[in-house]
Amino acid sequence: MRFRILPLMMVAMLAVFPAAVAQQRAQPPSSVRLYVFDCGKLDIPDVTPYRLKKEDLATNVMSVPCFLVAHPKGTLMWDVGAVPDSAIAPGGSGTLRVYGTSSKTLRSQLTEIGYSPADITYLALSHFHWDHVGNANMFANATWLVRKLERDLMFAEPPSPRTEPANYSALKNSKTVIITSSDYDVFGDGTVVIKSTPGHSPDHQSLYVKLAKTGPVLLSGDLYHYPEERKLHLIPTTEFNASQTIASRAAVESFLEKSRAQLWIQHDFTANAKLKKTPAFYE
Repeated sequence: MRFRILPLMMVAMLAVFPAAVAQQRAQPPSSVRLYVFDCGKLDIPDVTPYRLKKEDLATNVMSVPCFLVAHPKGTLMWDVGAVPDSAIAPGGSGTLRVYGTSSKTLRSQLTEIGYSPADITYLALSHFHWDHVGNANMFANATWLVRKLERDLMFAEPPSPRTEPANYSALKNSKTVIITSSDYDVFGDGTVVIKSTPGHSPDHQSLYVKLAKTGPVLLSGDLYHYPEERKLHLIPTTEFNASQTIASRAAVESFLEKSRAQLWIQHDFTANAKLKKTPAFYE
C-alpha cells in the first residue's frame, strides 16, 4: 500500500508545483520599484586611507548592499556584492579577503521576490572593485551596461589587485553596451539614469532612480564610503584620480540640490541598516 500511494502523491505534487511557481514569479510593476538586498558587510581594519580615525566614525564597518530596479519595461541589477554565492555555506556565511562577509545568498533573495538571474534585463556595476562584483557571473545573460575605461581595466593583464576577475569572467562574452554619454537613460523615460562620476575608479558611475512615492534617489557607488567623509570633505588616498573625485562630488552635490534627490551612500552601515530590505521595496 505504501508503495502505491507514494507515486500518486508525487504525481499530485508535480501537477501542482508548476502552477505555484508561476504564481510566485514576479510580474512587471506598474511603476518603478527599488529593491535593496543584504549582500553582507566589510569590517574595515584600517580607516586611515579615508583620512579618518576610528574615533571619527560611528562605525568602521561598511554595508554591502545590492539593488534591483524593477521597471515596467525590464529590470536592472546594480552592484552584486562582495562574497559570491558559491562561497556562502548553506545556513552559514562566507568570507572574502578576510574582512568581507555575507550570510545571505543573492540568488535566494531574488527568488524570495519572484525573480531569477534569467529575469534580469540589464546589469550595471558602479565600478570594478571586488566588493561590488561578487556575483556578476550570475548575470552573464543580461545586457551589461559599462563604460569603456572600466571594462578595459577589468580585463587587463595583469589584473588589478583591487578586484577579483574570477567573479566576473563570464561578462567578457555578455551582450554589452558601452556607455559613452555622461548620463545614460536605461529605459528611455528618465526614471533610471546611470550618471558618470569618475575618480574613485577610471569610469566610476552612480545610479539615479526616480520613484513615484519615495521620491528620487541617487545610489552613490563609492563616490563616498562613510558619511563622515562627506561631512568633512575628505578625499581618500586610494582614489584613482583625486581631482576627478572632487569634480564628481561637486557635480553630484549640485545635482542633488536641483533634483532634490536623496543620496544613499551604499557603504553607510548605519543608514543602510534603516533601509527596507527585500521582500519589501521602495516605489
